[in-house]
Amino acid sequence: MGTDPSAAPLKTVPLDSFHRHHGAKMVPFAGYEMPVQYKAGIMTEHTHTRTKAGLFDVSHMGQAWLHGKGAAKALERLVPGDIQGLSNGQCRYTMLTNDDGGIIDDLIITKWEDKLFLVVNAARKDVDLPLIEAGTKGDATLEIIDDRALLALQGPMAAHVMHNYAAPAFHLSFMMAAELHINNIACHVTRSGYTGEDGYEISLPIDDAMEIAEVMESEPDVLPVGLGARDTLRLEAGLCLYGHDIDELTSPIEAGLRWTISKRRREEANFPGAARMLAEIADGPSKKRVGILPEGKAPARDGTAIHVPGGDAVGIITSGGFGPSVGGPVAMGYVPADMAEPGTRLELAVRKNMIPATVVKMPFHPHNYHRD
Repeated sequence: MGTDPSAAPLKTVPLDSFHRHHGAKMVPFAGYEMPVQYKAGIMTEHTHTRTKAGLFDVSHMGQAWLHGKGAAKALERLVPGDIQGLSNGQCRYTMLTNDDGGIIDDLIITKWEDKLFLVVNAARKDVDLPLIEAGTKGDATLEIIDDRALLALQGPMAAHVMHNYAAPAFHLSFMMAAELHINNIACHVTRSGYTGEDGYEISLPIDDAMEIAEVMESEPDVLPVGLGARDTLRLEAGLCLYGHDIDELTSPIEAGLRWTISKRRREEANFPGAARMLAEIADGPSKKRVGILPEGKAPARDGTAIHVPGGDAVGIITSGGFGPSVGGPVAMGYVPADMAEPGTRLELAVRKNMIPATVVKMPFHPHNYHRD
């Protein structure tokens, strides 16, 4: 059979040669060839990030500027988050929502003087960016960034490593940003990440990405880390993965993300899906995302059915696997609201066996963000 002409070739990230030089196993992900792991392996990369520092290439994600004095107010037409309330250099996690209250994508927004810096998921950027451009037209101008890479340095030693190259980064608080110079290269640095650990995301010119990656990797406390460990880290941290734990049918309230909707936004109720979300805040959602600890050693993967013990299926696992820091399987999934209390007993249909499990409070591993 011939090659499917409709299948787009995989894109490469700016650090493709870096990954291959360091022995990465490359896999398709969100239309890109990405490193799933290096020679050390997922377990070692995970543990190293928890104890020292891991260097991640997240250049596949979408970056953009939203220009204009009315940009924050205009963007609030599309998201339930408080964007107008951002101070200069402050970052905020929010979601693009649809009229039915579902989540189109989750994203990070940072205020940089008179513009906003947006980072969206790789698999959704072709949906998100046209939506943002159209939804803010007349009040803001979207500039898609295609000449910058994005690195993440995560772990308890990340601040010490950054101090060696950009001392002011050491004093940034969680979810704050600054323009700093690393090796005389101007970088947008945010104290953020998606591992549950302290750390930074660094947006920098593509032409300088290799130099900075090699400089960071040369530090004795830094190990390059692939997508495999990035997933186990975010799962242990109880963080959502778009397309698994959240999607266009799932509301922020069901997903446990009510905290992202400020009092002002709830009162104004002028964002897509507000009617559903406010009703769920008032009356409670019919289902909730919960943490689940399966018994034994078999992981419960995405798509595993959740049952009442000895009874019917009532929900589904949306993320699951082995948690290296926990020392056993962990999972997230959706269950009826009356079964969401920690301590509730469940059964999971794993490989034709019914595995006992328990609802637990998340995160599975404590967050270690740097807060003042």
